Amino acid sequence: MEKLFQDFSLGLFFWQAVLFIALVLLLKKFAWKPILDSVNDREEGIKNALDSAEKAKLEMQNLQADNERLLLEARVERESMLKEARDMKNKMIEDAKGEAQEQANKMIAQAQAAIEGEKKAAMAELKNQVSGLALEIAEKVVRKELSNKGEQLNLVETMLTEKSLN
Repeated sequence: MEKLFQDFSLGLFFWQAVLFIALVLLLKKFAWKPILDSVNDREEGIKNALDSAEKAKLEMQNLQADNERLLLEARVERESMLKEARDMKNKMIEDAKGEAQEQANKMIAQAQAAIEGEKKAAMAELKNQVSGLALEIAEKVVRKELSNKGEQLNLVETMLTEKSLN
C-alpha cells in the first residue's frame, strides 16, 4: 500500500476522476435510464397482470355464483314442473273417476227406469188380463143369474139402492 502512495500522481488522479464521472454520466444517460425504464415497465406489467388476475378471479366468483343461482332456479323449476305434473295426473284420475261414477249412476238410473217401465207394463198387462177375466166371469155369472126375470128385477133394485147410498 505504501508503494501506491509513493507512485500517486495528482494529474493521473484528476483524469481518472473525470473519466469516472464521464463514465457514470454516460451510463446514467444510456444504460441506467433504459434499464430503470424497463424495470418500471416490467413492474407496471406485473401490477397490471395481478390486477387482471384479481378481476378475473372476481369475475369467476361472480360466474360461479350465477351458475349456482341458475342451477338452484332450474331445480326449483323442475320441482315445480314435477308437482304440476303430479297435480295434473291426480286431477285427470279424479275427473275420470267422477265421469265413470256419473256414467255408472246414469246407467243404474236407466236400468231402474227400464225395470220400472217393464214392471208397469207387466202390471198393466196383468190388470188387463184380470179385468178381462173378471168381465168374463161376471158375464157368465150375470147370464146365469139373469136368465130368470124375477132375479133380474131384484138385482137391478139392489144395485140402484147401493148406488143411491154411495
